[in-house]
Amino acid sequence: RLRPRSRLAGLYPPALLAATLQVAARCTFSLNEIKYRYPLETVQPGMTASQTLACLTWEGARVRYPDGVPEAVATQVEKELALIAECGYEMYFLTVHDIVRYARSQGILCQGRGSAANSAVCYCLGITAVDPQKTRLLFERFISRERSEPPDIDVDFEHDRRETVIQYIYDKYGRERSAITAVVISYRTRSALRDVGKALGVAPALVDAFAKEHHWFDDVLATEHLLALAERLGEPLGAHTAALWLQLARQLRGFPRHLSQHVGGFVLTEGKLTRLVPVEPAAMDGRSIIQWDKDDLDAMGLLKVDVLALGMLSALRRCLEMRAALRGESWDLADIPPEDPATYDMVCRADTVGVFQIESRAQMSMLPRLQPREFYDLVVQVAIVRPGPIQGGMVHPYLQARERRRQWQRTKREEPFPIEYPELDNALRRTLGVPIFQEQVMQIAIDGAGFSAGQADELRRSMAAWRRKGEVHRFEKPFKDGLLANGYPPEFADRLFQQILGFGEYGFPESHAYSFALLAYASSWLKRHEPACFLAALLNAQPLGFYTPAQLVQDARRHGVRVLPIDVATSDVDCTLEEPLAPVAGVSLAQPAVRLGLRLVAGLGAAAAERLVQARGSGPFVNSEDLALRARLDRQDL
Repeated sequence: RLRPRSRLAGLYPPALLAATLQVAARCTFSLNEIKYRYPLETVQPGMTASQTLACLTWEGARVRYPDGVPEAVATQVEKELALIAECGYEMYFLTVHDIVRYARSQGILCQGRGSAANSAVCYCLGITAVDPQKTRLLFERFISRERSEPPDIDVDFEHDRRETVIQYIYDKYGRERSAITAVVISYRTRSALRDVGKALGVAPALVDAFAKEHHWFDDVLATEHLLALAERLGEPLGAHTAALWLQLARQLRGFPRHLSQHVGGFVLTEGKLTRLVPVEPAAMDGRSIIQWDKDDLDAMGLLKVDVLALGMLSALRRCLEMRAALRGESWDLADIPPEDPATYDMVCRADTVGVFQIESRAQMSMLPRLQPREFYDLVVQVAIVRPGPIQGGMVHPYLQARERRRQWQRTKREEPFPIEYPELDNALRRTLGVPIFQEQVMQIAIDGAGFSAGQADELRRSMAAWRRKGEVHRFEKPFKDGLLANGYPPEFADRLFQQILGFGEYGFPESHAYSFALLAYASSWLKRHEPACFLAALLNAQPLGFYTPAQLVQDARRHGVRVLPIDVATSDVDCTLEEPLAPVAGVSLAQPAVRLGLRLVAGLGAAAAERLVQARGSGPFVNSEDLALRARLDRQDL
């Protein structure tokens, strides 16, 4: 705490107090004196950072477009390179490119997502998989000249091989120049109730029970419910303590609770990181953590590289490897045939157990209604079953608009489907006049309300209610006034702003949904055409998704896949494919059987499974005792 001067005067003589003023006058340090410098390892010899980035970008563009870079894409790349150079972010792009290049050299699947998917440069560098020709980029969602804030590139890697990428970063830059940022965890209702109850000495059983029933927390009768719960549990609780518990818990909500490690946000520097920010050792050996919240890095201009993990990438890589061994041809994700009617038939039936992003019950209930028949339908599907679009009232209007479009196309095939306000065509055409994505809100603000690109991005950031509670309301008046000034009716302005408020409850950016839809389609195609490989890959990538291994096996068997039980005489650690191939109804290619692996035995550890397989190499087991002795199994292994 800061003690008052009167208190200090009673502790120290006047001469010492006067000396503190002299010291303070000499302390003229400002944060502006600290200059962040990005590491230069990735700059090619004899080139500047700008030249290196341009060279790698155009090389990548020629790979992406072997028949020639389209003029519109070339123009977008030139525009982005100029802005990146103006803002001084070349080294950031080069570093992310280097990390992605390393991962791919090791056969590790990776894919950028989030706002970076709005960048043609990121696509040409191989960081993202979103073709700028096939979507409408809003680069200001990623980098804005008016926003003095660094870009943020999120890259997903296979979840069980991400550590290889992390160690590459530490090996290349060292712990003195690299660290993972922290995240401030704030109190929510349940954690506030638990900690306050513990501090007040409330019985642990009552604390646990009431925290689980915290939906009563905002009820005016909360105290009465709490006292009734205490009486039911036989735990004494006074009325004063109950009221104080609720009052203090309310005050504590939103207050910082502790500092946690970010899932994968790396900060890299040219010099020692401790010259810029405080750093502490992590719980894991060989790692360091910056003692600042990730959002506070912006104050220092520190650039963060997000090295994230995604289980479906592990499953897809395994599936493609199994398919390559089975069919004799090596495929990457980009080689999966696009716009396959049989795949969309399966998706429309909600036959999506195990498929990325569209396997939940909520998604399954929406699929037959939305009827995805092309890739962009999947982009919408991924994004629309979210709290933001649902609470913003966008789901039913969009489904109704799709039905109207179907009827329109039956009678007027040559004419484009009309939307409510044609002047907002650039923002709303692709979603039939209903805003579903954050980028569309930004575009409406620019085209309809007269916002600048920077103002539109501030509006987008304010929609992140979990970080900036209530900030979106400061845009209500300028947004509505701008629409009214441009001739839009008040009810339209009110409806749009209500939908914007809905985004505060978690809405997807289009670029993020597009990246996820690519994986949703890839996993759907593999489930439809290579169900045996797909099942084995999912089981070997567990834990993953919504379904248990038993549910995945049951679903595969319903589709005709032969699944062989675990057998200590033949099963490997992981699930494997066994011939001969056999036809499966509805699948054009004959399918192998899937032999379940020892890793699926409940309670059997990976090390014990490895020992069992190794012991089997010297000959078949005679009996269970022989198995236990040769595999060195004991009670701890089972």
